[in-house]
This record gives sequence, C-alpha cells and structure tokens, in this order.
Amino acid sequence: MRLRTLGAVCASCAVAASTSTAAAQTPSPASTPVAALPVQAPGDLATAAKRQLIERHMVMARKAAQLRGDRLSRTDRSRKRAALHSFTLPRLRVANRRVNRDVREAREDIRDRRFGGAPNVPIPGALASIAQCESHGNPRAISPGGTYRGKYQFSFSTWASVGGKGDPAAASETEQDRRAAILLRTGGPGHWPVCGR
Repeated sequence: MRLRTLGAVCASCAVAASTSTAAAQTPSPASTPVAALPVQAPGDLATAAKRQLIERHMVMARKAAQLRGDRLSRTDRSRKRAALHSFTLPRLRVANRRVNRDVREAREDIRDRRFGGAPNVPIPGALASIAQCESHGNPRAISPGGTYRGKYQFSFSTWASVGGKGDPAAASETEQDRRAAILLRTGGPGHWPVCGR
C-alpha cells in the first residue's frame, strides 16, 4: 500500500516536471530580450510628434476663430493644414504657442466686454492724460524702484484695492484701464498726486 502511494506521487511529480520544462521553453513576454522588441525609427517619432502638433494647432485655431465670432471654412482649414505640414517641429511649436496666445486674448476680450471696458471703447480723457503723464501710455512700464507698475503706475496695494490680481504691469491694457476707471470713480484723481491735477 505504501509503495503504491509512493509510485503515484512519483508519477505526478514526473507530469509536473514535464509541464514546467515545456513552460520554460516558451518565452514569456517579460523574459523577451529588449533587442527582440520592435523599435520605432526616429523619423516615425518625429512624424507622430508633428502630426500631434498640427492637430492641436487646428483645434486651437478653430477655437480662436469661434471665440472671435468667426468660422474657419473647410478650404481655410485645408490650406492651413497644408501650410503646417511644411513647418519644422520647432516652427510648429512656435505657431502653437502663438495660437494659444490668440485663444487667451480672445477669451480676455470676451471677459472684458462682459464686465465693461471692451478694448475698442475709448477711455475717459482724464485717464488718458494721467496714463500719458505717468508712463507715456506704456502698460508694461515699471518705476525705477519697482514700486509703481503699469500704464497708470499702480502700487500693488492700490491695484488690489480695485480688484486687481498679481502684477499690474503683467495685466492686459484693457484690465488696467478698467481698474484705473474704478479708482478714478471711487477716489478721484488724487491717487495720482502729480499727474491727476
């Protein structure tokens, strides 16, 4: 009885050993050498990157046109796509940054129109003369000490008091005009002691 059981155990060991040998002969994906895996040529990677940048550009160009109340016709889209195919990768990246900026500016214009102060609306004469006196109308002007910034030479505290966020000189010109109009309306020209007279 004992020998019969031992024989059955040995037979099952032999079957297990043969299956493990067969499994060892079949390579698993993890044990496949790296050299055997398919390698993409560098040109394929560049082509894929270019295709992705072009698609991204087209999406953003359509978005910019839509935000400005315009549409890119099918002909315009195909011409634009054909032109983009002739670009190099670095030039495509620059074009994408430009179209992203267009979308940002279109969104800012919409926001400015919604909250009063559309870019094409003239600012009051008093503000125009203050801006000319303070910074020669330069929205990126910064005083020598760095305290006063932007077209109307806001200090950070005055800018925050009229609802501005961040650096006044980094804000759009339209936003600076709007914040200066708020300051003029609420506090008068006295906020500009020299140029507000």
